[in-house]
Amino acid sequence: MRILHTSDWHLGRPFHRVNMLGAQADFVTHLVTTVREREVDAVVVAGDVYDRAVPPLAAVELFDDALHRLADLGVPTVMISGNHDSARRLGVGAGLIGRAGIHLRTDPAACGTPVILPDAHGDVAFYGLPYLEPALVKDEFGVDRAGHETVLAAAMDRVRADLAARPAGTRSVVLAHAFVTGGEASDSERDITVGGVAAVPAGVFDGVDYAAVGHLHGSQTITERVRYSGSPLPYSFSETDHRKSMWLLDLGADGTVAAERIDCPVPRRLARIRGELEDLLADPELARHEEAWVEATLTDPVRPADPMARLTERFPHTLALAFDPDRPPEDTGATYARRLAGRTDHQIAEDFVAHVRGAGPDDREQLVLQDAFDAVRADETVREVSR
Repeated sequence: MRILHTSDWHLGRPFHRVNMLGAQADFVTHLVTTVREREVDAVVVAGDVYDRAVPPLAAVELFDDALHRLADLGVPTVMISGNHDSARRLGVGAGLIGRAGIHLRTDPAACGTPVILPDAHGDVAFYGLPYLEPALVKDEFGVDRAGHETVLAAAMDRVRADLAARPAGTRSVVLAHAFVTGGEASDSERDITVGGVAAVPAGVFDGVDYAAVGHLHGSQTITERVRYSGSPLPYSFSETDHRKSMWLLDLGADGTVAAERIDCPVPRRLARIRGELEDLLADPELARHEEAWVEATLTDPVRPADPMARLTERFPHTLALAFDPDRPPEDTGATYARRLAGRTDHQIAEDFVAHVRGAGPDDREQLVLQDAFDAVRADETVREVSR
């Protein structure tokens, strides 16, 4: 059986201030084209279909379009809810939609009830484990401690129990949404830490032929049978080095898995550049980033004037600007009282400006500071006299 594994669409999510709906629509078209041209037998989507529990209407319309196009191909699709989705909302109409071959699995209680899809070698059982928020599902699974590993292990116990009762040779695929130990995170995933622990060991999926996992946005192989597809589009600059893709899997008659990465269309490359502003504007090596989405970190000791306007003259798609001044280290050994000893209020204010900006106030700013201190002293004098 040929399976296409994807996840973390995050429909409706922007990239910084860029609307990504058009790029998300292009991905859906790419997905449908891949299913048709590569003769895919089943599609699995491992959670975070939407970016938030109540998605914008345009995102819902795009999801509806995706469902219709997949159903028109006659290729079964199994989807689970992720930690960004509202499981109840995503699962509305699941029974009816299932008749069209789109199987939504959003109820934790149904973890042990698979979607059975046959091929020439027998049945393949697809078990959908939606994101399991430990505090909300611990009673369902009868566990004492609310932890990610505990509830996922209990869910997998149900999977293995159901699989054991099926005919010998039944192959199995699990969809899950979790942070598996060994996975590499990025800045764009929502923290799911509970009690200081977020990760679950890959061994929790022992006993099934393949675990299609979602949540982490980088495509990665935890083991040959446990993989993340990653998000099809970037959602943070920490994903600059990601290769956005899906997994095309061939599940053999004996449960062996052969995997191939299918690249996804990305609207624009990402680039992180760092240095002093004048150097960034002049460096010929940075010409390759002029059409990329850019995150720039300026290291100028003194914050330059109009940095974003000047950067966008060369890098018109600059989306993020940060400052990390390259300055001599401060004397952190001296106490606050010692650093202020013998200094006037005006000098302390000058020191503050220099600390924040990298250079002290100029002549005009000196006058503004002096006027401010004079006004405060005058006000204090008036209040003293009026007592």
